[in-house]
Amino acid sequence: MSAPHRLRPPIELTGTDQHLDVERVDVDDDLLAQLREICEVITDVEATAEASRDWWPIALHWSLAGQVPSRAAAVVRPTSTEQIAAILRRCAHLGIPVTAAGGRSGVSGASVPLHGGVLLDISALSGIVGVDPISGIVEVLAGTFGPDLEDALASQHGLSVGHFPQSFELATVGGWVACRGAGQYSTRYGKIEDMVVALEVVLADGTEVRTGIGPAASTGPDLKHLFIGSEGTLGVITRVWLRTHPKPESEQRAAYWFSSFDDGLEACRRILRSGATPAVLRLYDEAETQRSHRGDEDRGDQDRGDERHGDRHRCALLVLDEAHPLLLAASMAVVDEVCSTLGERAPVDLVDRWFQHRNDTSALQSLTRRGFVVDTMEIAAPWTHLSAIRAAVGEALHSLAEMRNVSCHLSHSYRDGACLYFSLAAAPAPDRIDETYRQMWDLAQRAALGAGANLAHHHGVGLNRGRFMAESLGTGHDVLAQIKHALDPHAILNPGKLGLRHRGGPEAW
Repeated sequence: MSAPHRLRPPIELTGTDQHLDVERVDVDDDLLAQLREICEVITDVEATAEASRDWWPIALHWSLAGQVPSRAAAVVRPTSTEQIAAILRRCAHLGIPVTAAGGRSGVSGASVPLHGGVLLDISALSGIVGVDPISGIVEVLAGTFGPDLEDALASQHGLSVGHFPQSFELATVGGWVACRGAGQYSTRYGKIEDMVVALEVVLADGTEVRTGIGPAASTGPDLKHLFIGSEGTLGVITRVWLRTHPKPESEQRAAYWFSSFDDGLEACRRILRSGATPAVLRLYDEAETQRSHRGDEDRGDQDRGDERHGDRHRCALLVLDEAHPLLLAASMAVVDEVCSTLGERAPVDLVDRWFQHRNDTSALQSLTRRGFVVDTMEIAAPWTHLSAIRAAVGEALHSLAEMRNVSCHLSHSYRDGACLYFSLAAAPAPDRIDETYRQMWDLAQRAALGAGANLAHHHGVGLNRGRFMAESLGTGHDVLAQIKHALDPHAILNPGKLGLRHRGGPEAW
């Protein structure tokens, strides 16, 4: 089930220079020889440069300029947990950094080997180990790509995990867990941490650990949550046990218009507070509705449609659910009752069009080539704060002269709150690309934190958000640093991520 064809580069790489001014650790011939006794080792400069980048939007500009953020000295491709343990033992003994990477689909620089050393490519550690159809649990190796997992579960067992992130074609199971991802059907099935039953993890010294088992326990803290979202800084995830469910019998779609984003938020809140959990519940603000969800074909001439329906000032809500027919009917009845009270029905083909193009990333590459600085920022907060967060982020970003777009949609909902997903675009002078990107994030992230948001909902921290970790977590970040030191005393695992600085000097980014 190994699928190297899924390792798709985010944009063309025109050189192999290093962009970030950080200390880079090389790997000597003696260690290379030891690693070659364990598994495949790659040292070609172009190949290691390609493997040393992910989909971090600012790094796409660097790629076009012939640079990677930082370059690994060697890439290793183990095929077993035992090989990974052996690699880590040798690197820990010498203090060589090791950065785990799977599909490299992250957008925060989490899989960038900041200080060089060894990049641990887990994509060859792939395949389903076993399925318990009675309990509904699949045991899968961490390098398995999402489509391969879902195809095998569906065709051989009639099951699904239900985790469908936008990066579904590009991401591995280990990446889902290590970065604490969310799929587009999360309102019904939860985020990845809700799907994980147990983990196999290799610590920095090569110790193999298994955490969790069973639907619930009272045996102290559940250690699997120590590694979910740790971005490879505390251990390397090698095997995952995930909950599955039978492939749903029925699906239903609906769409609604709201006269304001706040009305749409209130509708989503009421739906979740009622106990209904439609798999997809996506609310778009006026700008994103106008750009992507106008539904012109259903209403004839757009000018006339704007005049009659005020489409330039309306917000679209897209709903999709799948379940047993009785549950599905109840869930969608709640949705329709709430949304018909606060808004009005819209053409259902708005959902159809979103579904067909939901994973398209071509705009990112196109805008980058044209010199725009673009990114997305997703946060989560209680329902009480969402409207104020949206306003605060918009007000902060509009103070930046280069800003061209600030828009927002709600993408994941819970009984107590939801995720707001901001799309950002700026048009700086060529010599201000890095500076503008950093200013954009400083303004947006700090405005969100100040208005009651958390730091991130599902994109993780990586390099990009590291500078915000201490102010977001407070003294909790000190606790994280202490855990890091206990499990990885030589700080070899993915150094520089989660705001956990290493090897001195100023911040890398």
